[in-house]
Amino acid sequence: MEPRAFYVAGRPVHGEAELTVTHPYDGRAVGRTTLATADQVEAAVAGASRVAATAAALPAHVRATALDHVSRRLAERADEVAALITAENGKPVKWAKAEVGRAISTFRWAAEEARRFSGELQRLDTDPAATGRIALVRRVPRGPVLGITPFNFPLNLVAHKVAPALAVGAPIVVKPAPATPLTALLLGEILAETDLPEGIFSVLPLPNERAAELVADPRLPVVSFTGSGPVGAAIRRAAPDKHVTLELGGNAAAVICADWSADEDLTFAAHRIATFSNYQAGQSCIAVQRVYVHERLLDGFLPRLVTAVEELRTGDPRAELTDVGPLVSVEAAQRVETWVDEAVAAGATIEVGGRRDGATYPPTVLSGVPADAKVCAEEVFGPVLVVAPVPDDQAAFAAVNDSAYGLQAGVFTHRLDVAFAAARTLEVGGVIVGDVPSYRADQMPYGGVKGSGVGREGLRSAMDDYTEPRVLVLTGVAL
Repeated sequence: MEPRAFYVAGRPVHGEAELTVTHPYDGRAVGRTTLATADQVEAAVAGASRVAATAAALPAHVRATALDHVSRRLAERADEVAALITAENGKPVKWAKAEVGRAISTFRWAAEEARRFSGELQRLDTDPAATGRIALVRRVPRGPVLGITPFNFPLNLVAHKVAPALAVGAPIVVKPAPATPLTALLLGEILAETDLPEGIFSVLPLPNERAAELVADPRLPVVSFTGSGPVGAAIRRAAPDKHVTLELGGNAAAVICADWSADEDLTFAAHRIATFSNYQAGQSCIAVQRVYVHERLLDGFLPRLVTAVEELRTGDPRAELTDVGPLVSVEAAQRVETWVDEAVAAGATIEVGGRRDGATYPPTVLSGVPADAKVCAEEVFGPVLVVAPVPDDQAAFAAVNDSAYGLQAGVFTHRLDVAFAAARTLEVGGVIVGDVPSYRADQMPYGGVKGSGVGREGLRSAMDDYTEPRVLVLTGVAL
């Protein structure tokens, strides 16, 4: 098993200390790479700084062609990439294939946005003093980007840093999660096939404690981080003069409104919630964690939910029929187990699940959970779901807002007025009506409020984040 190369200023290299990546399900080694040395980190940052002006001046067709190439090559290697995601991350192969499909779309959308990222023409002759003047407002890169990515989507969350950076002509240095670097390195291999200038991308395997040197480096004026809240807060404190985008997760909630009362409605909601509270073993920042259901619907909904959860197949993520695989590590599963045990000790009831097996924690539904229990108030990042009755829709919305987080919420209702009330009331970055909060289209603005972060991902939104406006005023123009 030869160590996989990483990429410094677009070139494949090897470091010194070796990193072995193991399968979360059975602990066997699935790949190796090496850690970047201090000199290699310096070369990556210096390369990004050196090429910044060239990258910003690249014609749109050059950037778009490179992005199209990545999208096409991911499609050609889809099965290989999905197998690698499953191997290092432990997510079931069906969900790994879905992640590859999303990354293919992410790069395709980036190519399309690169072609139409043109700016805005403004007439200035709205006042007599500006007669004969017109403004061209374009967005230009703020400079090289540092992208720090988590383990739970080792391809598509890297894509959401890399694709918009390349689309606007900004060099990027990526630090993937130490638990799951291999997929990012494969992406680097595909990027190296393009005609992009040397230095425009680097992919550096590094332990988390070495990220601070990159965050502090003034040659990387933009930091885009996806991960835990405490780390995100530390980055903001460490880089007050930089442009920082943070996607920090949450404890996403779904609301079963009073009008969602038909048997088929409750069955649909139960299956969607069961699936998307567990689809990455709960390791998604918009996995359903809390469900608030109108109290007169609880007796019809809860048994359906328990049945839907029991039908999920838990096991080896390499099997095509597996729905729920392991968490990323035994330690992660032990933490989830501890939080559930604490909730039970505080009066919660386990409706289904609740027994850990190594790194696997079964899909679990809890009722009667105190609002301040960790499984309700914090981000579980595991396959645990809390169900609570509420007297009306307004109380449900208040319960959703009673959180330190605000990423997305799902609202099951047929009523347009309730949908608009939810959008007006809920303190979140996105409201999904008629479905779970876990829905995300990769081109839409995506991000949160409160402890869920600042800024937005989604191709055009991230492109705006990585750039700043520059105004060109022309004088003496006959309009």
